[in-house]
Amino acid sequence: MRIRAIINPSAGRQVLQRNVDRIIYQLLDDQAIEMADVIETGGKGDAYTAARYFQPWEADLILAVGGDGTISEVVNGLIDGGHQTPLAILPAGTVNDFAFAMGIPHDIDEYCDMIKQFRTVPVDVGRIGSNCFLNVCAGGMLTDVAYKVPSDAKTVLGQLAYILSGAFDLPAQLFRSIPLSIHSDEQDIREDVLLFIVANTNSVGGFRNLAPLAEVDDGLLDVLVIYRQNLFEFLPLMLQLVNAGYDVWMGNNRATRYSNDNTLYPNADNPSHPSYSQENALKYDFSWFEMGVSDLPAMIDKVLEITKQPKLTYIGYSQGTSQMFYGLTQKEDSYFADRLNKAIFLAPCVFS
Repeated sequence: MRIRAIINPSAGRQVLQRNVDRIIYQLLDDQAIEMADVIETGGKGDAYTAARYFQPWEADLILAVGGDGTISEVVNGLIDGGHQTPLAILPAGTVNDFAFAMGIPHDIDEYCDMIKQFRTVPVDVGRIGSNCFLNVCAGGMLTDVAYKVPSDAKTVLGQLAYILSGAFDLPAQLFRSIPLSIHSDEQDIREDVLLFIVANTNSVGGFRNLAPLAEVDDGLLDVLVIYRQNLFEFLPLMLQLVNAGYDVWMGNNRATRYSNDNTLYPNADNPSHPSYSQENALKYDFSWFEMGVSDLPAMIDKVLEITKQPKLTYIGYSQGTSQMFYGLTQKEDSYFADRLNKAIFLAPCVFS
């Protein structure tokens, strides 16, 4: 089997594409492939060109390494070139919606096993004029966020860069509507709307369940329309959308000795009148060492166990920052690297 690998070296956080060499070498060592043609893109359109212009005998598989933009170029190149060559995706972008929806493995050994099995799945593709899209087509409010965020911000902050940019632009776009006409077998819509989304999968813009009924091979595209509305109608809707897409866990593993001296504790004799009594405070007698080395890792492991996610994004504030700093100095180097995509630290504090 021959592979043509099309790589965007600046995609996303510039981490996952570093695994391409390891994947290719492992496949070569296992004799799963006989040759790999590696092409790095230098700008817009390069991935399209690499995917369109090749002879069928040159590649049995196209390996696209990058974010949703790179994948879109590769898909359009394959379709415009009339190719039937299967496509494998190694997600290395900021959001990676389509790869998430398809359950593409992150582990290198599991990814290589997927290539060796060579089990192909036909997927639907949407078309807008002469352009095709694999995952989503959208218009209206906040749909330009991905184009506004600088690449270096996406590299450092990942998906958080999109969230911050969207929050900044939201007030100005909240009451800016666009005219929309939709014609389908079920109904016709002609309205001023804030946003429309045409989705091929349930993962859109990092919201992992935005189109819950969408399936990639059902021959249908799912449409979400948000009509023009006032602020009090819009905010609850946004909360529903966010809740549909993210698991946000807020942890407060234990208090500190500062809390031991400044927190009201339950009064067993009179529950309605707590006191500063230290009788129930023994559970608060512990150190920063225990929080950073025991409590915080236990909390992270529990969240990973429940969510079944490969890694988490950690945002620490105040004690959460200080605990992580202590954990980073005491735990083995690989512990947090194996469990966290990234960590963001805000307002560290120390109690004495």
